[in-house]
Amino acid sequence: MIPNRAPIPVDKLALAVVHAPDRAIPAPAGAREESLRILLQTAADSGVTRVATRPDGDGERWLGQSWPFPSPFQVSVRTVTVNDGVDRVEARARRSLERLGLPRGDALLISSASDLAGTEGRALWDRLLALKDRGLYRRIGFCASVEDGPALLARRFQPDIVQLKCNLLDQRAQHAGVLSELASLDVTVHASSIFADGLLFMNSEALPVEMHRHAPTLSRIRRRLAEARVDPMQATLAYALGLPEVSAVVASVASAAELRAVVAAAHAPTPALDWASMQLEPATASAAGPNSQGRGRISSAA
Repeated sequence: MIPNRAPIPVDKLALAVVHAPDRAIPAPAGAREESLRILLQTAADSGVTRVATRPDGDGERWLGQSWPFPSPFQVSVRTVTVNDGVDRVEARARRSLERLGLPRGDALLISSASDLAGTEGRALWDRLLALKDRGLYRRIGFCASVEDGPALLARRFQPDIVQLKCNLLDQRAQHAGVLSELASLDVTVHASSIFADGLLFMNSEALPVEMHRHAPTLSRIRRRLAEARVDPMQATLAYALGLPEVSAVVASVASAAELRAVVAAAHAPTPALDWASMQLEPATASAAGPNSQGRGRISSAA
């Protein structure tokens, strides 16, 4: 953020680059790399300063070959599963920096809160603390959903960051008090899965089978947005960006064109909407209860 400048919505945006074939446009290697360079330069020119990565496939290596120079980005890295042991997690976290071409990362996040809740949770956290102490990562934390009990884990491990699934259709993190509790613990909150697997962008016929029961509610929400002359992308971004406890909103994009659409929607005036009426199911204090069928998809994709 530029000093002495009033904050603007794009200051909260974090970019998650999608490399999956079903989103990214197939292209020869050279064209793909050029497309990624254009995407990252567009992000830099737009004022986006955060990039969130995953240790999947060649995504980290492609990013490492495509940063603008000098790079303006703070980069967060996610761990691999602890199933193969904490040594593997540490080695892969170090390898991620090498693949990204970075001497250090801004944040290292445990990909699944269940890894922390398991028998190796404390040993895993101690490894992250050691990497932070050595200066390889400035901050450490974990990714979670409401069902994981993120506030309880935060009290136990005292992370710098919790990346929490939260979006317009699934507002449980807000209404069940999870966001405010994390803020009271001085934990930085990043919101992920803000587009809710694209459910607002699909017609009823395209919905996954497990989401068919939500088709009438989704149609009602889309109709209300249309009546208010608000684009679904604008609404989803406005909800997440407007959460005062959230410091960063992770949006996935596969191209410079998608990024420009996200940035434009982020800069649009905040619509006057009844946000609570836009959720698929009412959020309650017992939001992490057993009756959560379908919610995994509601909050599953950035």
